[in-house]
Amino acid sequence: MIILKSPREIERMRAACRIVREILNLIREEVRPGVTTLALDRLAEKQAKKMGARPAFKGYSGYPYSLCCSINEQVVHGMPAERELLEGDVISLDYGVVYDGYFGDAAVTLPVGSVTQEAEKLIRVTSESLDLGIEKAVPGNRLSDISHAVQRHAESNGFSVVREFVGHGIGTSLHESPQVPNFGLPGKGIKLKPGMVLAIEPMINQFGPEVRIMGDGWTAVTLDGGLSAHFEHTVAITDNGPDILTMLI
Repeated sequence: MIILKSPREIERMRAACRIVREILNLIREEVRPGVTTLALDRLAEKQAKKMGARPAFKGYSGYPYSLCCSINEQVVHGMPAERELLEGDVISLDYGVVYDGYFGDAAVTLPVGSVTQEAEKLIRVTSESLDLGIEKAVPGNRLSDISHAVQRHAESNGFSVVREFVGHGIGTSLHESPQVPNFGLPGKGIKLKPGMVLAIEPMINQFGPEVRIMGDGWTAVTLDGGLSAHFEHTVAITDNGPDILTMLI
């Protein structure tokens, strides 16, 4: 069942999403060689509490941290650790909170110092893929119009789209219907309506789309060892077009 949100509910979600984005922006300022992902996680949890929010991921299905930190070949759900970031790494930060009963969720991929041109291109194209998907999040379009826009841009630039993980609806639960794939033919699936709120999140790989789960039961990595990038926004569908709730003005 897809739950449509009222304008008042969307504003409550915007408050949660603003906290997510403010904390992600704070964390990104700390990303540099020598910093541990565990230190980034502690900062994320501390700031959420300071702002009256609760980290959305900690305790979700047993996940023990507040932040997902996925480095280089790690696609999503990378677990914070004492591993120090190195010059040339690529790190994806995925973060969510619950505030006033509503969830917000966003992700960003960042270079650590100077990275290769291919890594820069992967980050840029993944971000652009998200933007193009969001452009299709308008009433009357079909869900797969979002999916197809992401896939077309990623693949036209020589990259591949992860199939095993997808975006999702979001609201009073972190994951609601519908699922939002990043691949597919246009014009398929449910018709988009005002009041839908979607977490749109392209996960794009440097080489092949295949992934595997590491021994920790959480961290997904590319099967071929290539780099991966991940961007995400929480987006409300309105009569006036897509409203990016995790976008700071």
